[in-house]
Amino acid sequence: MTAILVAAGAFLMTLIGGYVAQRTGDRRHLVLGLAAGLMLGVVAFDLLPEAIHAAPGELHGVPKSLLMFAAGFLSIHIVERAVAIHRGHEGEYAAHTHGHQHGHGRRQGVGLVAAGALVGHSLMDGFAIGAAFQAGGTVGTAVAIAVVAHDFADGFNTYTITRMYGNDRRRAVALLGADALAPITGAGITLLFTIPEHVLGLYLGYFAGFLLYLATSDILPEAHSPHPSRTTLLCTLAGVGFMWLVIGFTT
Repeated sequence: MTAILVAAGAFLMTLIGGYVAQRTGDRRHLVLGLAAGLMLGVVAFDLLPEAIHAAPGELHGVPKSLLMFAAGFLSIHIVERAVAIHRGHEGEYAAHTHGHQHGHGRRQGVGLVAAGALVGHSLMDGFAIGAAFQAGGTVGTAVAIAVVAHDFADGFNTYTITRMYGNDRRRAVALLGADALAPITGAGITLLFTIPEHVLGLYLGYFAGFLLYLATSDILPEAHSPHPSRTTLLCTLAGVGFMWLVIGFTT
């Protein structure tokens, strides 16, 4: 029951993060800079270390979790390049509006897939809370603090990514709601069974690669293109530093 209560706290923090993302107005570049920093921090200080710990087995001398990390990065890169190639050839055809709409739809799809992956991550957060409390009160408390703190970033990023890829506010809010409910669902499921640790590690590695690509190839360029300012860079550094502090205080 304690795990469910903690997951409820994660639910509230996710919604707060999404609300903050909605209220940024003309400071969108600062929001994107901060979002990229938070995502980089989550990847470097949380997801990758946990993935390597959970799935330490190697394949041809490389940890399997890191192979999944590369697979996650490359899979979203391939999807995005397919969209870009489609767009690049649209100019060769006159009045080909259907193709343009199709390309726009695929771009929206990337945003939905990315936000869906964040929802999956929040579901795993709920699993982590439940499993940690099964392991013992001290471990559960530390994991709970980390999850509740960085679920603010999850909510923030879920709304920001969905909107950045051209999806409307209704879809972004719906995914934010799903992201907020996911930790409670995950914590509840752990009352029934637990995911094998090595499978969880492989998933976390894949998800880390997915997030790294979005942060470095999409969000950071988008943040700096309209306002290439030091303030945006400082927001990115602040996001990384915040996640470092959160993980450091809870390990």
